[in-house]
Amino acid sequence: MKQLTILGSTGSIGCNTVRIVKMFPEQFRVKALAARNNVALLAEQIAAVAPDLAVVIDEKYAEDLKARLPRNTKTEVLFGPSGYQAAATMPGVDQVVVAMVGAAGLMPTLDAIAAGKDIALANKETLVMAGEVVMQAAARKEVQILPVDSEHSAIFQCMEGHRRKDLDKIILTASGGPFLSKPSAEFHCIQPKEALKHPTWQMGQKISIDSATLMNKGLEVIEARWLFDLPHERIEVLIHPQSVIHSMVSFRDGAMLAQLGVPDMKGAIAYALSYPKRLDLAQPLPDFAKIGALTFENPDYEKFKCLAMAFDALKRGGTFPAVLNAANEVAVMAFLSDRITFVQVPDTIKRVMDGHACVDHPNLEEILAADKWARAEAAAVIDGNIPTNK
Repeated sequence: MKQLTILGSTGSIGCNTVRIVKMFPEQFRVKALAARNNVALLAEQIAAVAPDLAVVIDEKYAEDLKARLPRNTKTEVLFGPSGYQAAATMPGVDQVVVAMVGAAGLMPTLDAIAAGKDIALANKETLVMAGEVVMQAAARKEVQILPVDSEHSAIFQCMEGHRRKDLDKIILTASGGPFLSKPSAEFHCIQPKEALKHPTWQMGQKISIDSATLMNKGLEVIEARWLFDLPHERIEVLIHPQSVIHSMVSFRDGAMLAQLGVPDMKGAIAYALSYPKRLDLAQPLPDFAKIGALTFENPDYEKFKCLAMAFDALKRGGTFPAVLNAANEVAVMAFLSDRITFVQVPDTIKRVMDGHACVDHPNLEEILAADKWARAEAAAVIDGNIPTNK
């Protein structure tokens, strides 16, 4: 039986992971759950899977969670960075599912790797910020990092059984989000509630906004560079609105392989949990006769500037991806709280990146410093008070 920690258990990926565990109780047991502040849902998950440990963001939410649990519960409740570290490094855990959103996932992932835990990675920001550091740490500890994002899982599956040296390039597919057909001249009128309505996937708020700007795809490009050890020239993005082909690979002889399925994250999650086996999820197959046609188009990099900036950050390397990610997180939160407009999201990121003095091949301390600087700079841009110290 595989013992699991789920970091980010109350988010979309985390909830689906809990569902899979409940479907296959003879194969998986959850030893630790970690969330942020959704204590009501976390209490339900504790009742469902009875972990040894549960973690929340701070003491206030920890007390709230304890009050919701039965007096005879055996689940220990911790909070804060030390609590997340305890969950990530818990003795007896075989695999840590990193489903936290944003930069918050980096340190628990590194803690889990240092403890020799295999990783099921849904937190793309970990590799965007510190891909070189994380992959080197995983190699030293001989830790396996299995992708959970549907696109990277698709690439991983397509490459199974094939020689890495025969790989030509990878093609990440993107639905195009809710504004694929909307003229860019109308982007200034977009409201958060519109941007949250993704046409094919059910996701959390931050990822939904990233999908609307195509930043999510840009972050996935950077993640793919580290997961599959390929330069940016061999990673492409293709718009595929039906979201049936999750991604593709091409080989040097001209052959291409694609992984197809309904747009449901349970397949990718289950494959990371059970690899190299496959679980009987009873998932429906795509109804190709009803779909009729699968269509594709190239991304419009002028219309979706965030995707262009992500490629640029990857090309420039060093601390630029960490700065891109930090500025984006701040800008997205500002958009969701109606402090800036949709078009000001990429504008904010660009202004922060333009002011950054890059550090090449940064260590962890330098990455965290760049992240902190970019957040402060993005907040200052949003507030209209640009610091002079770059």
